[in-house]
Amino acid sequence: MGRQTRWWSAGLSLLAVLAVGGCAAQQDDADGAATPAAGASAPQESGAAGAPEATGTLPGMPTAQRARQLLTTLKVGPHGSMSGYSRSKFPHWAEQGEDCNTRETVLARDGKDVEKDAECRAVSGTWVSVYDDKTFTDASGLDIDHTVPLANAWRSGASKWTQEERRTFANDLTHPQLLSVSAASNRSKGDQGPDEWQPPAKSYWCAYARSWTAVKATYALTVTEAEKNTLTEMLDTCS
Repeated sequence: MGRQTRWWSAGLSLLAVLAVGGCAAQQDDADGAATPAAGASAPQESGAAGAPEATGTLPGMPTAQRARQLLTTLKVGPHGSMSGYSRSKFPHWAEQGEDCNTRETVLARDGKDVEKDAECRAVSGTWVSVYDDKTFTDASGLDIDHTVPLANAWRSGASKWTQEERRTFANDLTHPQLLSVSAASNRSKGDQGPDEWQPPAKSYWCAYARSWTAVKATYALTVTEAEKNTLTEMLDTCS
C-alpha cells in the first residue's frame, strides 16, 4: 500500500510540475478507468516545422524543453523479464459513460466531424494517422495505440503494479498515452521502443518523443540506454 501511495503521489507531483512549466478495429496496441491523477490538457508546442500534432488533441503533452528535463530524471536499466505477462493483466477498454468505452472516446477526440450510433460507435468522420500521414474516413482502419506499449511497460516496471494500476495505464485519457493511428503502423510498431521503431512520418518524431517521455515519467517506468539515446535524438528534431 505504501508503494502504491507513493506512485500516485508522484503522479500528482509530476502533473503540477508540467502545469507550471507550461506543458501542457478492436485489435489495438499490437504488442500487445481512471487516470493516475486529474489534470487538464495543456498548450502544446509544435514539433518539427509543419509537423502534424495528432489534431491537437493529445492531453498532457510537455514542451520539448520540459521533455528533455523529464528524460534526465528517468531511471536507466535493462529490460525486465516478460515472465507472467499477459494483455489481460492490463484490462481495456474501460467503460467511460454514455455507453462509450475508452476506444470510442479516443476516436471521438482524435477525429473531425465524428458521428456516433446509438452504441457510441464511430460511424463516420475523418482521422489523420500521424504515424504515417494517412487519412481515414472509416474507423475500422484505425487502432488505438498505447504510446508506451503494454508489454514494454511490463518489462520496465508495470509487472510490479496492481491490476488496478495496470487498468489505469491501459485506459489513460489524461496523459499522452492513447491516440488513433492506422492499424498498419500500430501493428508494425508492436511492443518496440523508440530505439527499435520510429513513426514512418519523421515530422512526428518530436511529438512522439515528448509523449513517450511524459508517459514513462508519469508512471516511473525505466528506459534502456539505447531508448534514452534515441529519445534524445528524436527530441533534437523539435523546432
